[in-house]
This record gives sequence, structure tokens and C-alpha cells, in this order.
Amino acid sequence: MRIKLVHHKYDIVIVGAGGAGLMAALRARQNGFSVAVLSKVHPTKSHTVAAQGGINAALGNIEPDDWQWHMYDTIKGSDWLADQDAVEYMCKNAAESVLNLAELGVAFSRTSDGKLYQRLYGGQSTEFGKGKLAYRACASSDQTGNAIITTLYNKTKDIKADFFSYHFVYDLILKDNQCIGVASWSVENGNIHIFSANQVIIATGGYGQIYSTTTAANICTGDGNALCAMAGIPLQDMEFVQFHPTALPKTGILISEAARAEGAHLVNALGERFMSKYSPQFQDLACRDVVARAIATEIAEGRGVENNHVWLCLKHLSKSLIKERLPNLFENTKEFLKLDPSKDLIPVAPAAHYTMGGIPTNIHGVVVPGLMAIGEAACVSVHGANRLGCNSLLDIIVFAESAIKYCSENIAPGQKKQDIDYDIFKIEDLLNKNGEFNPQDIKIELQLIMQENVGMFRTKKNLESSLKKLQDIINKQFIISDKSLIWNSELLEALETKNLAIQALITCYAALKREESRGAHFRVDFPVRDDENWLKHSLVYMDQDFNLTYKTKAVQFTPLTVDSIKLEERKY
Repeated sequence: MRIKLVHHKYDIVIVGAGGAGLMAALRARQNGFSVAVLSKVHPTKSHTVAAQGGINAALGNIEPDDWQWHMYDTIKGSDWLADQDAVEYMCKNAAESVLNLAELGVAFSRTSDGKLYQRLYGGQSTEFGKGKLAYRACASSDQTGNAIITTLYNKTKDIKADFFSYHFVYDLILKDNQCIGVASWSVENGNIHIFSANQVIIATGGYGQIYSTTTAANICTGDGNALCAMAGIPLQDMEFVQFHPTALPKTGILISEAARAEGAHLVNALGERFMSKYSPQFQDLACRDVVARAIATEIAEGRGVENNHVWLCLKHLSKSLIKERLPNLFENTKEFLKLDPSKDLIPVAPAAHYTMGGIPTNIHGVVVPGLMAIGEAACVSVHGANRLGCNSLLDIIVFAESAIKYCSENIAPGQKKQDIDYDIFKIEDLLNKNGEFNPQDIKIELQLIMQENVGMFRTKKNLESSLKKLQDIINKQFIISDKSLIWNSELLEALETKNLAIQALITCYAALKREESRGAHFRVDFPVRDDENWLKHSLVYMDQDFNLTYKTKAVQFTPLTVDSIKLEERKY
């Protein structure tokens, strides 16, 4: 088979076309850079569209608020593993970023006097945790991610960023510890494209598909993380995976936290509102890891319904309010359950939702010279051991803008790019191998291992057993009977499954190493937080033979301009 090689040169190449990638592309074009946006799906199908509840900013449109209160809540939510300089940067810039989105045309919900509507959200308070719950989440009903991505895509297309959809980036091209480009496979026409760039920005999202029950779409295979791991770049804090408290059982279909923000509450099989036992102050709006473990505990102790869920009650809310503020929830419960949330209890259970770990960066997104990472693929770290609800959309906007600001200060539009002499053996080698295993079967096996043993509750015995199984999986060779490169779904699934295997192995290894419980990482055999030994980030390196090396680095406790948020017991 003859493979056609196509060469390109751009100032900035962005891998991923979700909210982070599109915001970076928009700002890069506005700064005069030539921009290529590579995505394995059409941009409007990126996973950002699934973000429902809102985007945080201390605007104070409903009740008084302050960005430093937001900063405190974010660090407390992270169980003190977030870097405080990065958290300050994000929270301090939140208001400007959200107002900029509104100016771009994002259709935020509004109050009667025309201000951006803001709702309560889990783990958010006033007066540094001593006051009332905070109205901080700006929302477009419960379709906020879709509103943002639609606006950004249209704006970016209008100012002529070049989009390469249905491109799977399978190789980072590095020279002398500097990234000079990427190689992508055009699934649509079978060509291999070589992109030479002054700056490559990874914005490929998370790796939630390592679990069998997840709110993450099928495309969430963490391809950028795996690229970096195989290039010798460590991945940081991969043991921290957030389980969303409320998804439809076994399906992973998300029931947004916005429901509880609008007044819904959880009840067990006995009809008890149980969250006051686990969170006396915040109750149903405690941080996600607290609520998810509470639900799992109720089920494990026999107070669940059918031993696999609890109920979410919205029956005290009017149908008109639900349809206005929670249209996704209304349609999903009607479509998938044939239920009316204004009349019926909704079954919910935790599902893997967000991956706090990823490619380590500074607040400008820099990984190594020529390479940046932003969004869920990156670990800045503003989320630490557990992400505060509605900080994910904020993260992608603020740090995308920060990355392009850094680019504008360090490279010039039209600056000379390096010529790349590229060997296409990596794709040819994969197509020509005679494997024995079906990628789909391996993916299912991997997901079940992670779901059962590296989920919300972890033990040394289960982690060690899972690690051995994952080490076996990662060395398996896949059957690829289709030897073409045009819409080769077998090859695509093989590449994605290999990427998932890399991240599952690293996640399990990091979880085994961290002998404490912090945020979303709960070790049954080490059930308390251990600040003396484990107040530090994990770094896992992988070599070409999938051997792992574990290191740590200090958490940044010094903010940019304000006083540090001191360690305290994390209570809600």
C-alpha cells in the first residue's frame, strides 16, 4: 500500500477542538498567527458539548461574592493538592473570561434585570467557607458547554482558522527536547499529514473511557496524554479521577449537578434525605467526591434501591421550572426512563466523570519547549485531588487565553519553522503486525478491571492485582484485518485502546503508590489524609517498553499576590 505524505507549516497547531482548543484558536488568530486545528471528530461533536451546569465566576449578580472566596473553595475542593498560584490566576481572571464569552455571543441565562444568571453549585461558599452557599455558576440553562462550543466554533471559523477534522494525531515530533510538530492520520482520505509548527498545543480532553460506567463520551480516550507519556513526558496526579454522584445507573448518562443546585435532593430506599449525615453544612451540595462516596455507602450498607442506585427527587419543583432551567434533564429522563421528573423519582448512581490528572504544565500551559497542554488534558494543577463543579469550563477558557498570551510574547507570526523529514513506519508497522486480540474485547476487559478495582474505593490487594492484568494487556498485539487507511475503524479503535491502556496502567500505578485518602482518591487501607507524607504531586514516567518510574514534586503553596490558603480539615 502506498501512503501519501502531506506536509504543512503553521505558527500554531492545536490538537483537539473542544472548548480549550477553540478558545486558543480564536485568540491565536486574533493575534495574527496561522492556526491549524486538528480533531478526530467535528468540533461541534467535541466532549465540551456535554458540560451542563455552568462556568464559575465571582460576579456577585445574585448575592455578594469575591474571587478570593472562589479561590478558597477551589483549594478546599482540591483537598489542598491544587497549586495556589494557578488557582489564584484562574479565579482572579474568571469574571473577565466569562464576560468575554458573553460578549462573543454565548447565550447565558439572564436575570430579570439582564444580568448573567448565577446558580448555587456544590462545594461553593462565601466568606472563606464561613458564610452562605455561593451563587457563582453562570449557566445557559443546563446546556452551557454546548452554548460555549457553538459560539467559539462559529467565531473561529469566521476568522479563518484551518480545521482538519477526522484527523487522528498519533505522533509528537520532538528534536533536541523540543516539539517541532505532529503527525496525523486523515481517517477520511487515508493520507498521513506532517504539521511543522512553532508551537503545538495539546487540548485532547480527558481519559474517562478507562471505566465501563462513565459520563465521558466514546471519544474521551486521552490521546494527548498518551502521546506525551510515550514521548517520555511524565503524567501528573493520574490517580485522581472524579466520580459524578448522579448518573443514570449503568449507562453513565449524566444528571447534572444543576438539578441539586435548583433544589433537587437525594433520598435512599427508606425515603430518607441522607446527605445531612455526610455533610451537615452543604448537604446535597457538598463536593462531588463527598456526595458520590455517600451514595455508594448508602448502597453498600443496604439502603440503596435494587442494590445499585438511590433516588433524586425533583417532585417539589414545578414542571415549568424544570423545563426552563433543566431542559436536558427533562428530556433525558423522558427519553431514557419514560419518567416525568416533576412527578417521578429519578434513579441515580455515581459514574466516572472527570480526570484531574494529565500533562504537567505551568500557568501558561508550557510542557517542554514548543509544546503546551490546556484543558482536561493538562494538569496545571487547579483541581488537585478533586475538581470543584463548574471549574472545568472556566479552566479551559482561562488557560487557553493564558497559553496564547504566552505565545504572543515568545513567538512571532510567520516565524521560520523547521523542516521535518518524517518516517511513516509507525502506521505501516501497526497495519502489518499479525496480532491476536480484538481491540474492542481488550477495551472492555480494561474498563471492567478499572471499574471494579480502581474506582471509588481502592485497596492494595486490588490495585496490585489490577496492575498485573493491565501490564499484560498493554503488551497485547491487536488484530487489524483491514489494511487500508480510509475510514479504518479497526485501526482507529486499536490506536485509542492502546492510549487507554497506557493511561489505565499509569492511573492504577499512581493509585497504588499513594498510600493515603485525599479527594477523589480513597484507599480503604489508608482512609485518612496524610499531609506529612503525601502532600505532593505524583509524576509517572513511561518508557518505550511500558516500564514505569514514580517521582513526586511539591505542591505550590505560594499564590501570586495574596496570602496562602492554609491547610485545614476538609469538612462540608
